[in-house]
Amino acid sequence: MLGGLVTAGGAAAWGVTTGDDDNDDKAGRGAPTTALRGMWLASVTNRDWPSRPGLTAKQQRAELIAHLDTAVKRRLNAVIFQVRPAADALWPSPYEPWSQYLTGTQGKNPGWDPLGTAVKEAHARGLELHAWFNPYRVALHDDPKKLIASHPARKHPDWVVAYGGKLYYNPGIPAVRAFVQKAMLDALRKYPIDAVHWDDYFYPYPVAGQTFDDDAAYDEYGGSFPNRAAWRRDNIDKLVRETAAKIKQIRPGTQLGISPFGVWRNASTDPLGSDTKAGVQTYDDLHADTRKWVRKHWIDYICPQLYWNIGFAAADYAKLVPWWAKVAQGSGTRLYVGEALYKAGDPAQPAAWQKPGELSKHLTFARDYPQVRGHVFFSGKEVKEDKIGAMARVVADHYKDRVKPPR
Repeated sequence: MLGGLVTAGGAAAWGVTTGDDDNDDKAGRGAPTTALRGMWLASVTNRDWPSRPGLTAKQQRAELIAHLDTAVKRRLNAVIFQVRPAADALWPSPYEPWSQYLTGTQGKNPGWDPLGTAVKEAHARGLELHAWFNPYRVALHDDPKKLIASHPARKHPDWVVAYGGKLYYNPGIPAVRAFVQKAMLDALRKYPIDAVHWDDYFYPYPVAGQTFDDDAAYDEYGGSFPNRAAWRRDNIDKLVRETAAKIKQIRPGTQLGISPFGVWRNASTDPLGSDTKAGVQTYDDLHADTRKWVRKHWIDYICPQLYWNIGFAAADYAKLVPWWAKVAQGSGTRLYVGEALYKAGDPAQPAAWQKPGELSKHLTFARDYPQVRGHVFFSGKEVKEDKIGAMARVVADHYKDRVKPPR
């Protein structure tokens, strides 16, 4: 979720609402009655939850419930909960080991079911629970021997590519694509999750001086494509289309949502691109044709990570929101905007982020674009801590009442 950023629940929980202040009467029109107000809850490296590995089941559960209660307090209506951070699981999976971020030991049973609990407790609070999976990341190190002996990556070493100090499944191998779908969708079969959610990691972010070695797979499967990049994009397209179809078979009504890096392509690269000078372009670098997925309505929603302030030279929030709104217009794919709450008050960030009102200005700006159906905040730790009051300002200015998410 931070990788490239350097360059249906219980109705009783809902109060009476008068509409969504994300898009209120100040804009000169009636307010819509639904909008997504979400937060990501990251488990990778224990970023948000659990606060550290090795807590007791009771402590882990209490921390998780506290995050859900914080979401309700902030008048949010969806939590995007990371349940497969690295080819592992935060539920009892027959395909992959329990995550090390729970107990400190990969494969060790934590003594409870975090995803099952999260779904039940979120719905009891009127929150949607979107289960967030990372399709291809295997480990944040590059030593397969550190994986539990029963790990699929140990059993199928030919599936794995070491790159940039990490391990990845190779998206170009059809057996890999079939396996990761089976592993992720096991959660959908077991729990009434509201969405299957992926973030920005498809092919890995480029690492200078290194090559993602998929020569053998390209030689075997890439012959009908004009070049390797086109083949790689097709591999990711297939993952999206196949997963969408399987979701509809397994649990109709569950959404597929994707939260990519915020720049598809720069206009200097492609006239269809945005007026940006981003160092990463998802189409070229991650081989993810995010614009196509929206235009063809392969996915239910897209939530680009527009993690830059208004006026930021290389990637201006005020230029990217209109670009994405135009892409989403008439597509049938809902547009939500990913917001960089984590930058608010961070002294390493530009001056705009030192002001508590920057994020509130984002929501004010975006409400002039009816295609924007909501916002999601990165991430749970900052929603809770809110060190300079940026989240409180958003709530006061825009979230006066609770509303339901779009469906």
